[in-house]
Amino acid sequence: MLLATPIVVVVSSVFFSAGDIWTHLLDTVLTRYARNSLLLVAGVSVGVLALGILPAWLVTVYRFPGSKILEWALLLPLAIPAYIIAYTYTGMLDVAGPLQSALREAFEWRYGDYWFPEIRSLGGAISMLSLVFYPYVYLLARAAFAEQSGSVMEAARSLGCSQHSAFVRVALPLARPAIVVGLSIALMETLADYGTVQYFGISTFTTGIYRTWNGLGSSVGAAQLSALLLGFVFVLVSLEAWSRQQSQFFNTGVRNRPSTPGTLRGPSLCLAYAVCGLPVLLGFAVPFMQLLVWASITYDTILTRDFAGYLFNSVTLAAITAIAALGLALFIAYGKRVFPSQLTRASSRLVGLGYALPGTVVAIGVLVPFAWLDNRLSEFMVATFDYNTGLLLSGTVFILVFAYLVRFLPIALNTVDAGLAKIRPSMDETGRSMGFSPA
Repeated sequence: MLLATPIVVVVSSVFFSAGDIWTHLLDTVLTRYARNSLLLVAGVSVGVLALGILPAWLVTVYRFPGSKILEWALLLPLAIPAYIIAYTYTGMLDVAGPLQSALREAFEWRYGDYWFPEIRSLGGAISMLSLVFYPYVYLLARAAFAEQSGSVMEAARSLGCSQHSAFVRVALPLARPAIVVGLSIALMETLADYGTVQYFGISTFTTGIYRTWNGLGSSVGAAQLSALLLGFVFVLVSLEAWSRQQSQFFNTGVRNRPSTPGTLRGPSLCLAYAVCGLPVLLGFAVPFMQLLVWASITYDTILTRDFAGYLFNSVTLAAITAIAALGLALFIAYGKRVFPSQLTRASSRLVGLGYALPGTVVAIGVLVPFAWLDNRLSEFMVATFDYNTGLLLSGTVFILVFAYLVRFLPIALNTVDAGLAKIRPSMDETGRSMGFSPA
């Protein structure tokens, strides 16, 4: 429940008055926030599924030159934040960018003589977010396809299914729980994204939270908008959990062997390169090369002595958070498996909601209770021992790691849940019958 503290702080805001803020929001921008957020979610859903599932299937069941490289290269877009890719593509595709400038020079066009897609639009935001977040679907789909027994596909082929039909009717339904988990993570990232939609000038719930807080000066109104966003995410998480319960598949252990990789030749090979290569090219290679060009111009102002310190701090925080998140995810997911109840399932979903909160909202939700606790502790220590403890919690790296856990624990939790869902419950019962404890 401690990890749900920021969520409790946000949800409790609905019991406070925000004045006339909601009247203003309802009359002006709330409909636009909802419409753009829903369109963004729908577009990114299509994008990440299209970019994530087919490459995962191709690199898992086929072997072709470069497939092993593409297998890990398809994860590279996760290394670049969405707003960085948005900034990079805007610089390349804008009116003054190199591409449009080259077109005008080559064909002697002037501005207004030709049509060019507007990068700073809802479609542009959907494209950028899809390129960055599809690896969540790809990673879990690839793991699900790799765990499927080769005998299942052989049985489908023996019943007259073509390779395409076996994929659609057998492999895809078996991988659906993992794919839905990856999709839910990508959509929560989409709902929490601020940098991309703000840079493109698109009004969503996330930008509305910042504007209500900073522009209208209403922290209560911003928290209430966050609570509304949380309600939508709770529905999303509940649907994902329900979908997983409705389609549980376990490895039986009988003839559970991997399938023999197939080969691709001719047009099929070219198509596979296009399907697997384009996401890497557009999601990582192109923006990375452009960033290198810009960095070569300004490197002397960036690579200072402080840069090594920034890098060390970032890597250290990431490592601590990753280890803590994995440990907590194992504890929560296995506890939910061993002691299944409405309470454990609801607690797990509550913790998972933190992933959809914008970073600043998480920061406020963490700072408010911990700062209050620090002040009370300091007052007690001064009154009792005449010693000021200062900000033991809210002034140290602890609160930063805690905020990261609130934000990113759902990724680890969903991944562990998807893995445990493939283990038959009878395996636990067998272990207990042999005298092992649940741990």
